[in-house]
Amino acid sequence: MRALALTASALASLLAACGPAETDTAATAAAAPDSGAIAVSSAGYAYPNTAVVEHIDLYHGREVADPYRWLEQDVRESDEVREWVTAENNVTNAYLETLGQRDAIKARLTELWNYERFTIPEKAGERYFFRRNDGLQNQSVLFVQDGLDGEPRVLLDPNTWSDDGATALAGFWPNEDGSKIVYSIQDGGSDWRTLRVLDVATGDLDPNGVDWVKFSGVSWAEGGYGFFYSRYPEPAEGSEFQGLNFDQKVYFHTLGEPQANDRLVYERPDHPDHSLGGRVTDDGRHLLVTASKGTDARYELVLIDLEDWEKDPVTLVSGFEHEYSLVGDDGDSFYFRTNRDAPKGRIVAMDVNDPAPENWREIAAERETTLRDADLVGGKIIAEYLEDAKSKVVLYATEGGVDGELSLPGIGVASGFEGEADDPETFYSFSSIATPPTIFRFNVASGDTETFKAPEVPFDPADYVVEQVFYTSKDLTRIPMFIARKKGVEPTGDRPTLLYGYGGFDIAILPSFDVSRLAWMDMGGVYAIANLRGGGEYGAAWHDAGRLANKQNVFDDFAAAGAYLIYNGWTSPEHLGIYGRSNGGLLVGAVINQNPDLFAAALPAVGVMDMLRFNQFTAGRFWTDDYGDPTANEADFEVNLAYSPYHNITHGEDYPAVLATTADTDDRVVPGHSFKYIARLQAADAGDAPHLIRIETRAGHGSGKPTEKLIEEYADMWAFLAEHTGLELPEGYGG
Repeated sequence: MRALALTASALASLLAACGPAETDTAATAAAAPDSGAIAVSSAGYAYPNTAVVEHIDLYHGREVADPYRWLEQDVRESDEVREWVTAENNVTNAYLETLGQRDAIKARLTELWNYERFTIPEKAGERYFFRRNDGLQNQSVLFVQDGLDGEPRVLLDPNTWSDDGATALAGFWPNEDGSKIVYSIQDGGSDWRTLRVLDVATGDLDPNGVDWVKFSGVSWAEGGYGFFYSRYPEPAEGSEFQGLNFDQKVYFHTLGEPQANDRLVYERPDHPDHSLGGRVTDDGRHLLVTASKGTDARYELVLIDLEDWEKDPVTLVSGFEHEYSLVGDDGDSFYFRTNRDAPKGRIVAMDVNDPAPENWREIAAERETTLRDADLVGGKIIAEYLEDAKSKVVLYATEGGVDGELSLPGIGVASGFEGEADDPETFYSFSSIATPPTIFRFNVASGDTETFKAPEVPFDPADYVVEQVFYTSKDLTRIPMFIARKKGVEPTGDRPTLLYGYGGFDIAILPSFDVSRLAWMDMGGVYAIANLRGGGEYGAAWHDAGRLANKQNVFDDFAAAGAYLIYNGWTSPEHLGIYGRSNGGLLVGAVINQNPDLFAAALPAVGVMDMLRFNQFTAGRFWTDDYGDPTANEADFEVNLAYSPYHNITHGEDYPAVLATTADTDDRVVPGHSFKYIARLQAADAGDAPHLIRIETRAGHGSGKPTEKLIEEYADMWAFLAEHTGLELPEGYGG
């Protein structure tokens, strides 16, 4: 299947980030911090003396102070911000050095991380492409093997691309016969990508690359003479990592030609805010272009005839009202996963010659469970559902009706199932909180499943227990939560516990494996995952209940999860920590403002902390689907101001210990969010606990981060968390 690397829903998940800072020249000139000066907190922590500026913004007739506006400047461009970052890191590193358990935690994390792991293979012709990490490699290596019994060989090793391991292989797309691949390069964690083309047999590299690609996959043309991709205009110098992203267009790149010759295939010049991505259909006849306006799964569909590119594109669906994700196609019959008339999702067949909804044929009706993905493989449609945030896989005939169900090993997450419409072979991964991913080969025709790659791990998954519970939120809504720990760890009222959440953008938080989660449990801690409203666990209604004017529900759900853990004897406020990333960093910041006495420690990572200015940076403009537009809409402004982490820090309140984390080159959620937040918290006389920030260098929002940096980061976070939740490591832990 000539699948675009990023499905429309995956693209929506990616669209989150930054834009050009509005600079007040006079205020900035006065804002240079004295990096040698310090401000001593009530507990004696020597925080940097962060300069304050008199900057006032006017929102709908209301003045809002932004005293740390100067910290929004790009750290690459501002000496003052760079000096502040150095000063903050010096304070944080000095504190972390005092944590006696950190070295043991890092040593054990390194042991746990050191296991062989694989990605789901992609089949092209008779070749199989997959990534493998031998354990501690900074970046996974791309392998290819000829046939199932072939010997894998290295195709691309990104560990040779940079001295610091921060240049990553972001994605790869083989052509139909597997003779060539397009691959994308990510440097320093940025969302920008460079595309290159490699001959699989010879290793020869096409000298012509494609630059300034972001939020795009690749889809090969029939015959493999070129590929379709999406990109933005080349940004002005100095705005590469903070400028707003507008005017994405679909292009065609012919192999052997320079990028300047790429053909513009589709654009919407009257709507530069639209995001555009193209996918070649299975038979190679058409390019299906999906247009979106934000992070919501609300699309328009346009069909381009690749046998006659001069024909006008045909609009199949207009209006940006519902999700339409292509499952596969068979001639003029296109199969879509959609939430039209089905908030939890269904599968329909559309005749593209007569695409009106009344002519659709229903293949899979809406269920009580939530439909999250589907693929046409081997003449059947493989549908992935969520049943109370756990995977369930059902097969359907293309004529409609259930045609089997895949038996899974237990509570966990199954994903993959891509392949050709006429090839019954597909692969999928299954993992759970305590079990790393095993890759399975599934024959759709026979129903047989066999192991393709299974990791050997330095721990026994059977030593861990995972259970699912349900609790009620403030408004009595029933919320699921997973509680995981080592066997023998039972409720005693004082267990050091880490609660994780996200709650946004229709993203489901699943009980999948993450070695950092296992490490916390290995240390003796309890790990809990709350499936908050705003996510995608229960369809559109669940998402809607946690966004825009309903965003407070997410914070109430998370606080209620903490209260449940305390009430049911797992932990206490003195032993409870919370953690969240990105939108989850916003969650953590908001919840500790509202409930500072409920938690002992908080880890807001790469968080969206200024809810009045998020849409001024890079892809932040897309987030208005979940956060509204506080600049244009007064009601959105009032909602956001009420919970914005940066704006709601209470001076003189005792806050839990906070270790915020970000990266100086994050161009998804610009680090200025975390910079401003921690500066204000440090100035707030917020109690005796430390309020620190850890700022990574040569790293972005998370993807592409080298293994070495990941181990260092989690060692610091878990040591900080252990210190402030009272976790004592077992004797001899970490060697």
